[in-house]
Formats: sequence, structure tokens, C-alpha cells
Amino acid sequence: MGFKTAEMPPVDPAEFGSMPFMARMKLLAVHWAEYGFGGPKQLNMLYVYKLLFYAGVGVLLVGLTTPALGGFPEFASWWTEPIVYVKLMAWTVLFEVLGLASSSGPLAFKFSPFIGGCLYWLKPGTLRVPPWPGKIPLTRGDTRQYWDVAVYGLILANLVFLIVFPGSETSRVPGSEAGLPPQWAMFSYVGLIIAMGLRDKTVFLAARSEQYLAALFVFAAAGSVVDMIVAAKIFMFASWFGAGISKLGRHFSPVVAAMASNTPWITSTRFKRSLYRDFPRDLRPSHVSGAMAHGLGTIVELALPVILLFSTNKWLTLAALIGMLGFHIFIISTFPLAVPLEWNVFFMFSAWFLFWLHPAGDGYAVTDMSTGWLIFAIVAAATFPILGNLRPDLVSFLPSMRQYAGNWASATWAFRGREAEEKLNTHLIKSNLNQVDQLTAAYGPEVAEIFMQKAVAWRTMHSMGRALISLLMRHTDNLDNYVIREAEFVCTTLIGWQFGDGHLHNENTIAAVQRRCNFAPGELIISWTESQPIHKNYVEYKVIDAAIGVVERGTYVVKDATEELPWLPNGPIKHTITWTRPGYVAPSDGSAYVMPEQPKVGA
Repeated sequence: MGFKTAEMPPVDPAEFGSMPFMARMKLLAVHWAEYGFGGPKQLNMLYVYKLLFYAGVGVLLVGLTTPALGGFPEFASWWTEPIVYVKLMAWTVLFEVLGLASSSGPLAFKFSPFIGGCLYWLKPGTLRVPPWPGKIPLTRGDTRQYWDVAVYGLILANLVFLIVFPGSETSRVPGSEAGLPPQWAMFSYVGLIIAMGLRDKTVFLAARSEQYLAALFVFAAAGSVVDMIVAAKIFMFASWFGAGISKLGRHFSPVVAAMASNTPWITSTRFKRSLYRDFPRDLRPSHVSGAMAHGLGTIVELALPVILLFSTNKWLTLAALIGMLGFHIFIISTFPLAVPLEWNVFFMFSAWFLFWLHPAGDGYAVTDMSTGWLIFAIVAAATFPILGNLRPDLVSFLPSMRQYAGNWASATWAFRGREAEEKLNTHLIKSNLNQVDQLTAAYGPEVAEIFMQKAVAWRTMHSMGRALISLLMRHTDNLDNYVIREAEFVCTTLIGWQFGDGHLHNENTIAAVQRRCNFAPGELIISWTESQPIHKNYVEYKVIDAAIGVVERGTYVVKDATEELPWLPNGPIKHTITWTRPGYVAPSDGSAYVMPEQPKVGA
């Protein structure tokens, strides 16, 4: 790909739409393997500039608003001060909850405008996604009200206050003139974001509360700086280690292959082809992908955090720290589609601040923590990762710490024609048009459709994508009669933010959309899969007709999905039906999508 030009698949755009759906998926999956998304590299540079702005402005704000640090002439002496950590955390949360960080820009399929976030959450009438609307008082409904907007505005104001407050001396941080922001301001943020989360879990997750909320609470409540620092270390350890545990399965190697193929600085076609077993015939991940995934990924995330948390040896700690910094630099350099870049930058700073500037050997070890706060930190760090891996239906993959694991709740939406898809523009209050319309305005309808379907092909390169398409083959009369869309990108225009969490576009969200759009039966079909529980070899799925509700539930074996090719040359993967809505009969014609000229996998 060029700096300003996209790398297009080898097909006439005017002829692309007339190809059978599975042929399109094969063409686009093979193209992804060599070129990734294929967008011009200037799109990546937008994120580089944004990262520089985020880091530069964050440091500038700390220096200008905290006079007790001594100003920029004393820059080198700032970095052991807890207030610097708290202020940069608040700045990162503000950047996230405005929608400027994760799920922003063209790599998150936001082209015009580049963000959702605050454009939705400051607008009454947009969709709201409460986590337990039937169980928590005052959370029923799915429409954003003026008081939702007011609470969100208070959250933004609270974060700005934490950033600009100059700090005050406190006995909790002895010897520091800068001290900390006032306790009430940290407590008020915790209360506001929880209240907002009960009304709309999208905002709660967009603030990356699973990463920052517990740490901010401890800095507000703990009586000693040792408890604050060590608790923050435990929370970081849990994020790393939990993510490492989640990658011990069949899902992660396909993620690494697709991610590496999309990495702009990896230009070797030979290397990219080596990521797959037999390019272009077999796009299952190769041993190269497996070694990258579990050698440079899983082992690093399981071993190095243990060293950082417990080591009292300076040089061993330094080696582990360098390894983790390299790990995050690599993730940033791949520009993953949810673009969680600022989070990775803050984690790099946090690792240096917590483990190097406050080492275990200098009184900041787990054993130096007070018993009560140690118990709290362990429980807070472990509860959601454990519950989320055992019962993924109850916990978002973010608090479950399954970042990048490939084991996510996901969905695919099938509209019966563009007219059905257009209802999302005409019947919902949004700030972003459907992505196909955003792309059409820039590149025309034919090119726009290629990129939209490339997102679907990207999903089929992961385990759940093959299951999702398999289900649609049974629940549509003919896939070529439908416009197939990746649900993550549909969802981001509906609610303003998306990070790959299928729980944000489950049957409750679909029902909210249906109340506004009034789809006819068969006009919008969604296949939806849950994450795989850590102790089971299968995944639960459901199929939803927007006009009817859930019409089928069942399971499929993960191995059956990971051992198939993205374009399903052997037909749909096997799935077991456990429940069907009374009176519902799924269309059974899937034979048109078996490609007999393709050899069976392993043949």
C-alpha cells in the first residue's frame, strides 16, 4: 500500500458485487493475509499524531497545573510523585471517555466524523445500553435522557478538576509538597462513573473502568502511599496475567496472524505468507503465528508480570520491565482495529512508574502492604477475570481481561437489501451515518462495499467468524440476497463506541433498534456467539430475527471452527441446536455456498 493510496483487492469493483458471497470472502481473506485492511498509511499516521498530542498535552497539563512539582526545570524529579500518576490517569480516562482514544478514527471504521463518544453521550435521544434494565431501579428504557447527559457532563467536569487541581499536602503522602488531588474528587468520579454505568454500560466501558477505577479508588481511600502503589501494581499484574491466561486456547493464533498481516511496518510478503499454513489455499495460522502468539505473547504476559510484582533484584526487574515495554510497543505498532493505543502508552508509563521508581526492594513489595488493603486488592483484581472466564455471559471481556485473546462475544448482521440497512440512518438518532455511507461519500459505493465486506472477511479469519457465517447460511434463504455486516462496526454507529464486545449489541440492543426501525420478519437476521468458558470446549450461540427476537440457541465445538477455512469450503461448521422458538422454521438451503472445487481441509 502507498502512503496516500489504498491497496485494493484484485477485482473490478463493478464486478465485485456480482460474485457469490463465499467467493468474495475468499478473495478478501486472501488479500487481508498479504495486505491487511489495505488502507493508505496516512491513516496510521493520524494515530501517531494523536498519540503525540495525547502524551505531550498530558505532560504539559501536569507541569502547568501542579506548581509544587517545581515546574519544567525540575522535570526529572517529578516522576516519583503519586500526583503525577493520578493526574495522567485522569487525563487518560478523559481522553477515553470523550471517545478520542479507543474506537476512534478510520481503523475503528469511523470516517466522518472520526469519533463517536461524546457526540452521542451529550445528545439526548441516542441509544442507551443499560446492563440490567429489569433489575436495577431507575435504569429501564433505552433512550438517553437529559439527566443521562447531565451525569456524563459531570463526569467530564470531575476529570478536568482532577487534572487541573494543583494538589495539596497530605499525611497520606509524607514528604510530598504536591500531595494528591482531594479525596472527595476521586470518590465523586468513582460514584459518577458507576451511576453512569448502571444507566449505560457503554460509557462505563469506554472509560476503561476495568483498568483505572479500582486504582483511583485506592488512591482516594488508602491511608498510606505504600498501599496505593502496591495496589496499583496488583491491578496491573491482574490485567497482564489475566490476558495471558485468556490466550491459552485455540483463538489467539488466528488473532496474531490477522494482526501481523495488518501491521504497516511489516512489508515482507514472504513473511506475511509464512503466517499461514499454505497461503493462499489454507489460511489457518502456521507454526510461525503460533510461536509469535504463545512465545512472544502468552509466555511474556504470564512470566514477566510475576517477576515485576515479586522481584527485589534490580537487574531482573529491569529485564522484565524492558520486556513488557517492548510488548506494548509491538502492540501499538500493529495498530489493532480497536486502536487502544493510549491505553498501551499509559501502561508503559505505569509499568515504569510503579515497578521501577517504586521497586519492591525499597518498601513497595506486596508484603509491605497492610493486610486489609492487600485482601481488597486481590479480591478486586481477581473477581471479574475469574468470573468472566467461567461465566463469560455475565461479564464483558474487558473486565474479564481478555484483551486481544480472540475469545470474544461477536455477531454478524444480515440485512435483506440496502433499504433495510438504510433504516438505521433514518429511524435512529446518531452522530455517525452507517459506515458504508461514510465510505461512499469518499470513494463511491462500489469501493465502499469492498471495504465493508473486508471487515466481514477479517472476522472469518477468527474462530467465531466461521461459526457466525455458518449460522447465517441456515437462517437466510440465500446469503446473496442479504447485505452482510460485521456487527462491531454496525454497533459503533448505533451507540457511539465499540471495542469488540458483543454484549453491547445483544438481543436487548437489537430490540431497541427494532422498536425504532420496525423491521419485518426476515429483514434483519443476526447470528451471535458468546465467548468460550475456560473450562469448556464449546461456545454458545443464538440467532436473532430483529422482528421476532431470539429464534434459536445452541452450541458449537471450538475446534470445529478453528480447523475450518475462512470461506467454509466444506459447508457450515457443525452446531448443536438446544432450543428453537415454537413455530419458527429456519431456511435450510445452504448448499449454494458449498464450494465443491475447493479441497477439503487436510485432503
